[in-house]
Order: sequence, then structure tokens, then C-alpha cells
Amino acid sequence: MINLPLNVALVYNQKKEDLKEEKNSEPSEQSYNLSSEKFSETPVNTSADIYAEWDTFETIDAVRQALAEIHNVTMIEADEYAYHKLQQLKPDIVFNIAEGLNGVSREAQIPAILELLQIPYTGSDPLTLGLCLDKARTKEILTYNGIPTPSFVLISKLSELAGASVRFPSIVKPQHEGSSKGIYNASIVRNWDELVAQLKFVLETYNQPALVEQFIEGREFTVALLGNGSDVRVLPIVEIKFDSLPQNVNPIYSYEAKWIWDNSESPLDIFECPASISPALQTEIEDVCLKTYKVMRCRDWCRIDVRLDADGKPNILELNPLPGILPKPEDNSCFPKAARSAGLNYNQLMQQVLHNAAERYGLSNNKTDN
Repeated sequence: MINLPLNVALVYNQKKEDLKEEKNSEPSEQSYNLSSEKFSETPVNTSADIYAEWDTFETIDAVRQALAEIHNVTMIEADEYAYHKLQQLKPDIVFNIAEGLNGVSREAQIPAILELLQIPYTGSDPLTLGLCLDKARTKEILTYNGIPTPSFVLISKLSELAGASVRFPSIVKPQHEGSSKGIYNASIVRNWDELVAQLKFVLETYNQPALVEQFIEGREFTVALLGNGSDVRVLPIVEIKFDSLPQNVNPIYSYEAKWIWDNSESPLDIFECPASISPALQTEIEDVCLKTYKVMRCRDWCRIDVRLDADGKPNILELNPLPGILPKPEDNSCFPKAARSAGLNYNQLMQQVLHNAAERYGLSNNKTDN
């Protein structure tokens, strides 16, 4: 672990609690129009969950405090002024938790700026971040590499349903969203009428294609990985226990489950870590996640969602190379939960991620302050 202080810039997006009125406003003129079946050039999310991926002040400050135990930390919000601030500051390294807002490559914007400025940073590169946010492209790459993932079709307009191969039940997801955005209890569809209704919702609300994925009804896990190359470490596996959800809802970690039913004031007993699984299944899940991490060229850290099919075989659902990192245990944030089970407290986890990146760039332990 790097013990001497680095000059670290923490780059982030903070939730805009004062924009509730804007969140609930009517869709803009750029939103999807079913009659014309055309998209605007840049997808614009007009949904109420638009800022779900961004972090609260509490999370951002917890990361700052964790890094500041050792390093000199400067805060930079990932807005239109970030480029010039980073250019002037010239930090030794950036701890990047910025999710971005506009466009399908929003998570890649800060890393691309940092590469232009030749500033080291934590996490995956712009290509990997862009690919992992594109659920369909990720699944195509996984399929090519022989990694199990549920079958799917991508629908960008309703007329494409004609002749599409859809198996029920299916789950309908926006193509370019994270943090359970666009995934609600109604996202599980069991007939054509439900499918059409959910497709209309996604196309109109998120102004982007919809992924229609075969819904596999086995146990679900999420797997946190830390490190690079041969040193990648799989943290204890987390299982999502759907029997703790309200009665008669679908067994998925939906937006309602993640942000409404499960909250710090009344947390659900929804996660088990380490998961109660056989050594054989643990090895199988770890192996497929390590292969996925390598195939998608992830760096430093990533959380991977996995579900078992009817044969008990682990299937990859999606990757989260900018994983959620809520600091309080009662917030049920899976990466910190897995880290705690592995013996790493929150501050140690953040410091380990920074160390992974600094080591990857060859930053010296003998660095002196500027």
C-alpha cells in the first residue's frame, strides 16, 4: 500500500436534491416520439430517476475522508469546468467516481479528459466504461467469448418486434442505464401486451433502445472484484434474497427495491454475504466473473451481477465498473458489504482502489510532495 501522500483529485457527480421539480417535469421535445420512431442525436433521459447514479454528499465526503487519511485531496465536480480545473491542478492521480449525465458515453467522459491531459486515474478506461454501459454490446462481447449470458433482442422502435425472437418471461431494460434506472417491478413481462407496454415506457422515457432479455429465475448474486492482472481478488460473494421483498412482487432488485423499499431508515434483510453456496458453485461463479473481468478489460475494481439459469449455471447479467459505494452498512451497498466481509473497512477499500491504480501507473512510494 502507498504510504507517502499523493496529490489526489476526487472527481464526482453530486445528486441535485434541489432539482426535484425538474426531475418530475414533462419530457422535453428531444424525447422519443412513437409516431415518428426517430431518436434525437444524443439520447436525453427525462425520467424521475435521472440522478440515481450520482452520489450523495455523504458518500462523496466518506470517500474524501478515506483518501485524506494518507493523501492530499482536492474535490472537483464533474461539470463543464472540470477540464480546466484538472488542467490547472495537475494532480498526481484522480480518484474517479463521476457517472456523468448526458450521452451514452457519459461515464467515459472524465477518463477521456484525463487521458488527454495525461493524468493517471482509478478505474477502467473510456472504452471499457462505454462498453459496459451498453448492455447489448456487453452481451455480444460475452457471447463471442463463450461467457454465459441470457439471450436478448434489442428494440429501438416498436416495428422491430415483428419477427423478433422473444421468450417469456422476459425483462425489459434501457440499453444505457445503471443503478436500476428503468428497471421496475413492471419490467418483467409475460406476454405480448405487457411487452409492448413496457417497451413504450422505456422508449418514451429514456429515449434509447430497450433490451429485451430472457428472464432466468434462479438465484442472483453480485460479485466484487479488486485488482489487476494476476492479482485480481474476488471478494466474498453477495446473494440477493428476494423473499424479503414485499409479497407478490417480481424477484428482481428493481428501482423500487433498491431505492424505495430498501433504505437506511428501514433496511431490508435482502443480502447475504458471504452467500450460502457450495464450494463448487462458488468456484464456478468466481471463475466466470474473473473471465468476464478480463474479457471486458476492467481495471482496479468492478462489481458483476450474476444469475443462475434453470440448470444452475451462472449467467452474467451486467458489469458495474463504477460500483456503488454507499458508506453506511445499513445502506446495503454491495461492494462495501463484500469488502467488510473480506476484512476491509470502508477507508481501507478506498485506499486499496487508489493503490491498485497507482501501482498500475508505476507511481513511486518514494514520491515527495510537489
